[in-house]
Amino acid sequence: MALVLAMALSGCAQLPKAPRATTTEARLSGRISVTVAGDVHNRGTGGAASFELFGGPEAGRLELTSPLGALVARASWQPGMVTMQTPGDERRFADLDALTRELLGEPVPVAALFDWLSARPWPAVPHQQTASGFEQLGWRIEPRLPSLVATRLAPPTVTLRARLDGGDEGAP
Repeated sequence: MALVLAMALSGCAQLPKAPRATTTEARLSGRISVTVAGDVHNRGTGGAASFELFGGPEAGRLELTSPLGALVARASWQPGMVTMQTPGDERRFADLDALTRELLGEPVPVAALFDWLSARPWPAVPHQQTASGFEQLGWRIEPRLPSLVATRLAPPTVTLRARLDGGDEGAP
């Protein structure tokens, strides 16, 4: 995310727009920030961007844009292939966890975000209810539509905050 945010702030380079999503393709959009806590040896990292999340956990696309609207990163996935495009670069990853680990230094469960952003547990794995939401995959999820706060419970603490835009068509 630090890499993506540095590019977003520069505002110089951007990716071409992707083809328009089909009307049947799920779409969520809004603002997202991710913070990885530091410790006495390492400074924390983080950043924020606008996002559009298309498709679903099996096949989809995540696009991050700068405050000025320039598309600065696009992650795409389908069975057997995960790629990330940034201005002037395209890289392949083994899975979504490897991609987010590269971007943030820590993995973030992108596949679960589709459900978490809709204020529900991801059905692929068990969860536990809490007073303010639920815990799943080692994360505490506190949904308050149209917002979400997800905090990884294991150190280093990773906090993901998202706020959805209103009126998204095709949202799950």
